[in-house]
Amino acid sequence: MRKCEVYINGIRAGELTELDDMEYEFAYDRTYLLDDNNPPVSLTMPLRKEPYYSKNLFPYFFNMLSEGENRRIQSQLLHISPDDDFGILLATAHTDTIGAVTIKPVSK
Repeated sequence: MRKCEVYINGIRAGELTELDDMEYEFAYDRTYLLDDNNPPVSLTMPLRKEPYYSKNLFPYFFNMLSEGENRRIQSQLLHISPDDDFGILLATAHTDTIGAVTIKPVSK
């Protein structure tokens, strides 16, 4: 099981987890939910206390990944399978992302 913290404009918004059965879970941080001015990660995942579950990496997070030749080069340089969406997300989405969302891996 792998995890990462999700930040919006530098504020910890929640946690994204790759579960053992290749399912994904995203849960907003309880503290983040206390401020009504905090935006959701995406329109498809409005603020709520209950976690979200998906059989695939949530589209918002998947769309943060590079494609094509850039993805192939990243995979080679980082020694990550080009099919490992979550691994590439963990390795690349902590800096220089488009938009307000960044990802920080959680140590085991």
